[in-house]
Amino acid sequence: MARERPPLEEMTLRQLRKVAAELEISRYSRMRKSQLLADIQTILSAQGAASTQTDRSNSEIQEIVEASKFNLGSEETEENLESLADIDQSIGDLPSGYGESRIVLLPRDPQWAYVYWDVPNSQKEELRRQGGQQLALRLYDATDINLDYQTPNNLQEYNSDELAREWYLPIPISDRDYVAELGYRCADGRWLVLTRSKVVHVPPVFPSEWVEDNFITVPWDQTLKGQTFFTLVPPAKKVVPAPEEPVTTSDSSYDEIFNIAREAEVQRISGSLYGSMQHESGIGVAPESLSSFVFPSGAGLFAGAAGAISASGINYSGIGMMSSYSFFSSEAPIRPRQFWLVADAELIVYGATEPDASVTIGGRPIKLNADGTFRFHTSFQDGIQDYPIFAVAADGEQNRAIHMKFERQTLERRTNTKEEAIPEWIS
Repeated sequence: MARERPPLEEMTLRQLRKVAAELEISRYSRMRKSQLLADIQTILSAQGAASTQTDRSNSEIQEIVEASKFNLGSEETEENLESLADIDQSIGDLPSGYGESRIVLLPRDPQWAYVYWDVPNSQKEELRRQGGQQLALRLYDATDINLDYQTPNNLQEYNSDELAREWYLPIPISDRDYVAELGYRCADGRWLVLTRSKVVHVPPVFPSEWVEDNFITVPWDQTLKGQTFFTLVPPAKKVVPAPEEPVTTSDSSYDEIFNIAREAEVQRISGSLYGSMQHESGIGVAPESLSSFVFPSGAGLFAGAAGAISASGINYSGIGMMSSYSFFSSEAPIRPRQFWLVADAELIVYGATEPDASVTIGGRPIKLNADGTFRFHTSFQDGIQDYPIFAVAADGEQNRAIHMKFERQTLERRTNTKEEAIPEWIS
């Protein structure tokens, strides 16, 4: 059974349009709701005399109204569209820049990062007047260091176009902190900085092996906003407790017990079947061998040493003499031991030139010795390290350069320091 048509005053603009279309009202799409409602009421009142026509119209109108409930199209009028167009015309185009130097480093995944920047042309022109020639983008490994006064672990440099505003950079090593920097490289090796990004941590390639379960109890009425109930500390950031000092006793009872156990072990091996075979002579069986076969626990050797073995057989008094030693274990004693290993690599770049020349390695000026020699030390971490070396004569007319790349791969790492070594009980 069809539902009764709602009053015209309660219909939406879309519903009234459907009714106007059925009544063949011209230009109904450009009418406002009040005008459309008045025209529909006028036409319906004029058709009130013909009841049959009215019933048919009401039925069709009701169907249109019911169908319009499921229509989710836009209800924007032409007037609304015209008003939005006026607003768009007054906005204008977006500016090419905002007059503030900024660079943002965003990790895309453990192997790539996205960088975008905005630097005003006035600042670029100022650095070009200071000697900047090639615009370049640098990626610093800033793990556990402060670039304001420390040297980065390694750096990657990429030449950039003056019109570029974004770049994708390959990440040398995942699970480390990185900083992006935009600047100019000069002919004399200087590096002029335009802008530097914040420190960003690149996630690791593989899932972390760090598993640490901590259970806490939070009262039901406790306010959670802005509260910190427990802070997880990564294993690399934890402070290793100092090793406990070995407990020393005033007497040497521990050493005496250990020496007795060690002597008993030597005697057990000597009196075993293996030890008997070592004492076998070429003809017949030696007394030691006989005693070992009879007493494989080691008592046979002591019995033979005490004269318990005679030519006619075995003197059982020897067994009683050895009964006091039966408490010794047949296994080797267990003592804690500590072991540790520290190993790493360092990259050394060295050379020589004229004492009054200027030398840069990777854009950093290097101090020369009195004879013109130089030596550059840096940490050699996993990945590719790029070191362009550039030398300029004192008069600035001549220059020499060499570009070297180094790659390191650590296939396995199971190391610890001496302070981190812990006692291990190995049987």
